[in-house]
Amino acid sequence: MKSKAINNAIKVDSQYRYLNLGCGKQFHEDWVNLDLESSDPTVIKHDLAHGVPFQTGTFDAVYHSHVLEHLKPEQGERLIEECFRVLKPGGILRVVVPDLERIALLYLEMHERAWDGDDDCKVNYNWMKLELLDQLVRECSGGRMGKYMASREIENSEFVRERVGDEFSVCQSLTTSPQSKPSVRERLKQKTLSVRKKTARRVVRWLLGQRAEEALDEGVFRVQGEIHRWMYDRYSLRELSQKKGFDGFQVCQATESSIVNYDTFELDAIQGRVRKPDSIFVECQKPRVGASSGASSKRLGGSSDQIVNPLPS
Repeated sequence: MKSKAINNAIKVDSQYRYLNLGCGKQFHEDWVNLDLESSDPTVIKHDLAHGVPFQTGTFDAVYHSHVLEHLKPEQGERLIEECFRVLKPGGILRVVVPDLERIALLYLEMHERAWDGDDDCKVNYNWMKLELLDQLVRECSGGRMGKYMASREIENSEFVRERVGDEFSVCQSLTTSPQSKPSVRERLKQKTLSVRKKTARRVVRWLLGQRAEEALDEGVFRVQGEIHRWMYDRYSLRELSQKKGFDGFQVCQATESSIVNYDTFELDAIQGRVRKPDSIFVECQKPRVGASSGASSKRLGGSSDQIVNPLPS
């Protein structure tokens, strides 16, 4: 019996050869774009916890940027399996994540130089410690990184901007630009959610006390998808991709790709400006027919047309 996901598989016009998973607000109309919330008519609202809703062998390329690190390691493995499944033989998987290796090296460099008395590096050390830890442990939206970048006075603003790119400008704009008012529908939704949260907190506090109430707040935040649940570098990404059947692993620049005309889509770089410079950009390929399709079918647990649930809780 086929799963519920296969029954709800989305039909794709043959002109759409590329798939962008967790696209956020960075997408191109020539791609099939999926995200948890749809910000545009060309973006399909879909929760990846329910699988990748397309038939096996549908796409020439699959791309996701700053998605993998928000999943538990076992969930990340299942997502890479799903990417393998929906790719055609010879198709390209492009993955972009924060570069743990580069973050760790910069942290150690700034630590050593700060220890030796370099005043500029003392400030940069504080930032690199935030960059290494904050997105793993934060308890509220934006965390300490957001507060740091939203400040009017940042001693190492150029260093931070070079590290995080567009995110720095977004945080700065929150303190300088007037915020647009939400629509009536959005305000009603926010009000309803606020009432439900307050009710739940009161019940938990009454039953288990203040510390349990605080734990509820933190737990609700941590499952909303903002925090990083794992980190990757070139070695771990290569090991993961090869484990799931891909070959031809390579580390790329933001503007380099085996995907035809990739730079014209401006997903990773806009007019040569890298959007997320703290990232590592990698690509790998699904072997062509006859290379390893049998092993892939075994890993996915059955028929090559079955859509599995890749991201168990």
